[in-house]
Amino acid sequence: MARELDENYMRLALDLALKAEGKTSPNPLVGAVVIKSGKVVAKGFHKKAGLPHAEIVALRQAGRKSIGADLFVNLEPCCHHGRTPPCIDAIIKARVKRVVVGIRDPNHLINGKGIRLLRKNGIDVVTGVLKKECEALNESFLKYIKTGRPFLILKSALTLDGKIATRTGNSKWITGPKARDYAHQLRSRVDAVLVGAGTVFADNPRLTSRLEKNSTRNPIRIIVAGKKTVPISAKVFNNSHKERVIYAVTSDFSSGRKIRFEKMGVEVLLIKQKRGRVNLSLLMDKLGKMKITSIMIEGGSEISGSVVKEKLCDKVIYFIAPKIIGGRNSPSPVGGEGVKHLKDFMEIKNMSVDKLGDDLVIEGTLS
Repeated sequence: MARELDENYMRLALDLALKAEGKTSPNPLVGAVVIKSGKVVAKGFHKKAGLPHAEIVALRQAGRKSIGADLFVNLEPCCHHGRTPPCIDAIIKARVKRVVVGIRDPNHLINGKGIRLLRKNGIDVVTGVLKKECEALNESFLKYIKTGRPFLILKSALTLDGKIATRTGNSKWITGPKARDYAHQLRSRVDAVLVGAGTVFADNPRLTSRLEKNSTRNPIRIIVAGKKTVPISAKVFNNSHKERVIYAVTSDFSSGRKIRFEKMGVEVLLIKQKRGRVNLSLLMDKLGKMKITSIMIEGGSEISGSVVKEKLCDKVIYFIAPKIIGGRNSPSPVGGEGVKHLKDFMEIKNMSVDKLGDDLVIEGTLS
């Protein structure tokens, strides 16, 4: 019974954390709930990097009611000085009796230190409540902290026979309006959207999030150069002075063109080559250093194939429409040579299937 109650309150903390989805990067999504005598007396969530952490918001709201209370938080409270003071000090000062933590923070500055400090000060600490759910909520943050690289999501819309376009390159629209609306929601949740040059040539996309409720929040747009140079007139480079655009090119990119793009406000990254193309592994290292924690890849089959081949992808989101295009020359979501033997396939785990209008959306993590 006690464990069930703990899980219920942790779910409330997770729901609170979700309210700031897409707004806290590079910080994690965190919610906190203060419980006393079986009642919720305060709750809070971290709204944005630099603003008070969830625990501080909840404890301020609780006031003296925090004395002898239980505090539920989905991620281990911080114990170091960053842009805000450590939460541990506030928790100890609030005289909380018990702290229930979803998962430890893998940040080397924390990583169990916060839990040890709480226990050292006589506070009972319970860990691992709804661990899987807490990990899933902050999958991007956890990968970024552990590796220094962004969490990569491979997104594609395809037909039932596995085609992303006709043999002539026509792809508008494979899925229905509900699936496309959800795709824009996904854009608003990640730090950046990445496409290859081929997608820019074929579709000339803006790569913005066209949601009325979230019209002011667009992801960083990243274009990876191919064998052809993307024209400076492409729509994706519009408003580069107002909204961040990154153009990743090989190190032999001409200085004259680099200057022209930079005058438009485009950030040009010179990345070493790998087989005549941008080295994607080095690009991810660079983007991680730029504090980009999550990227959704919306490019065509070539860039997707390269990401899969380099084993850089963490998650897939496929929208499948009840349509058939057919044809050996119609592209599939993942290009390149593919694996030679079936034993070398990449397995999708933790898979979920939902219906959006007439379309299916399949999500899962890559092993």
